[in-house]
Amino acid sequence: MPLKAFRGPKVWLWRWRRNPLKRRADVVEAWVVLGACLLTVLAGVLAGLMAAGSVEHRLARERNSRWPAVARVVARVSFPERGGHASAGERVWAKVRWTAADGSARTGRVRAGPGSEPGTRVTVWTDARGRLAGRPTAASEAAFRARLTGVLIGVGAAAVPFVGGLAARSRLERGRMEAWDTEWARLGPQWGRMV
Repeated sequence: MPLKAFRGPKVWLWRWRRNPLKRRADVVEAWVVLGACLLTVLAGVLAGLMAAGSVEHRLARERNSRWPAVARVVARVSFPERGGHASAGERVWAKVRWTAADGSARTGRVRAGPGSEPGTRVTVWTDARGRLAGRPTAASEAAFRARLTGVLIGVGAAAVPFVGGLAARSRLERGRMEAWDTEWARLGPQWGRMV
């Protein structure tokens, strides 16, 4: 027989209603549950929004600090060592040269198509100092990353007060059961002496 059959029907907000059988522990549990629910929502939303904003701001700053530059392949790019042929879209490392924003010539290694001849144009991304940098994240991908990070961080932050509320509620339940055992130990032997 399920335990719910012994508890009776579910009554909303019963811990805040007047009832002569209501114990102090019931009121404390009601406030613990309410506080844990509010903290769970608040912590999850705030942490998620802050994390999403931070990631989006960092990626926007990255987009604004990188510029494309045209580089030229310095030496012929060889084919991969696997049989001398490359699959479509495959890239291999090549040495390239480009001119930085300050006018100085720079060299570096980037991915280029196999078989590229010297002088082949390759687009590279540079930072403010003219050094090679990774391609910046597109605005749509940055928004997706920010939202995903916000959701994950929000769920993680919300788990802390949620688990804390469950632990506090479990401790209160254990205390009620111990009080019940104490009362039963005191009154149980008198149960049979009704006559």
